[in-house]
Amino acid sequence: MLQSFSIIFSIAAFFSFINYKWLKLPATIGLMAMSLVTVVLILLSKSVFPDFYVFFCDIVANSDFKTLLFEGILSFLLFAGALHVNIEELAREKWSVLLFATFGVLISTGLVGGLIYYAAQWIGVELSFLNALLFGALISPTDPIAVLAILKKTKIAKNLQVKIEGESLFNDGIGVVVFMGILILSGMETTTIDNAVGLEIGKLFLEEAIGGIIYGAVLGFVGYLSIKSIDKNPQLAVMISLAIAMGGYTIASLIHVSGPLAMVVSGIIIGNQINVASNIGATQKLLNDIWEILDDVLNGVLFVLIGLSIHLLKFEMNHLVLGVLAIVIVLIARFLAVLLPYSLLKHSERSPLKTVFVLSWGGLRGGISIALALSLTDNLASEMILFITYSVVLFSILVQGLTVGPIVKKIYN
Repeated sequence: MLQSFSIIFSIAAFFSFINYKWLKLPATIGLMAMSLVTVVLILLSKSVFPDFYVFFCDIVANSDFKTLLFEGILSFLLFAGALHVNIEELAREKWSVLLFATFGVLISTGLVGGLIYYAAQWIGVELSFLNALLFGALISPTDPIAVLAILKKTKIAKNLQVKIEGESLFNDGIGVVVFMGILILSGMETTTIDNAVGLEIGKLFLEEAIGGIIYGAVLGFVGYLSIKSIDKNPQLAVMISLAIAMGGYTIASLIHVSGPLAMVVSGIIIGNQINVASNIGATQKLLNDIWEILDDVLNGVLFVLIGLSIHLLKFEMNHLVLGVLAIVIVLIARFLAVLLPYSLLKHSERSPLKTVFVLSWGGLRGGISIALALSLTDNLASEMILFITYSVVLFSILVQGLTVGPIVKKIYN
């Protein structure tokens, strides 16, 4: 796995250089586009260079996308993203973020699951309702990694940016819990589903989601106090922050609470506490610099791997048709899942529908959805779900990610 990661890391650095010098695209979009072109060229040369094709396949397979993301780089990316979220601005949008990250995810899961089930029946594809709901659960959360990476290059109103950032940071943890709950149901016979199952899913939510938030808050305050006590040693402060992201995330999995939510909460607390402390300026600067570098580097690796992993897909015409339908369904469900919670709140905007549209179009999907799809076994229609997940993710990053900036500019100018 280390060898594969080293090669992918080198590819990411090379592609980043090309994108910076010539393509000038947002980094995530440029890296993914070049990765897709690379895959196409390798597939076309398969008959000419079969050994190289096998070598390429081994690299991608050995990198183990799901393990690399969930047990490797996810904690760093979430912590890095949360460090720069202003807690006062987030507090002003707390009800929007809360409703989008909970109610919105549940609405989207149900809508996507139901519509994709009927779409599959319509084109003659066998897909059970619970499997369709699994797809709804894994595709409904917006991916904080993709969202934060794109928003860095997009000029939008601050309150709108906070809504999108806050939702994306929190709803992936909620989405994973919903996904796990549906997995529990899918492993049981219909006749055995009773109140005990509902209690088990409720317990799972309390342990994972609420437990993750509480654990993250404790971790964040302990981390900040530790960093504050050694403000004369910025290097040691960086080491402590790395230990929080690595060790804290690992401990979260051992005590069965949500690691992603813990990283988000601890990152927000540490970042905001350090930014308001005037006596640790050198530590603040070094922490921001180091974590910004880690964020850029690991983002590059992740999006290159997303692009290169497309060769894992099994191309069939009915999967392709369902993938196109899934893109439309997810966009419709996203719009409704934003509109309904948004309508429950009071807003100062003159044109709330414009805000709902931007929130809908800016809700990107990414590596977390793909990793969850890769975790499914064959009896859960894994090949089909992986294909339609990839279809939505590629459209989301390459089309929505590339156009969200110009669309925002056009709507609000």
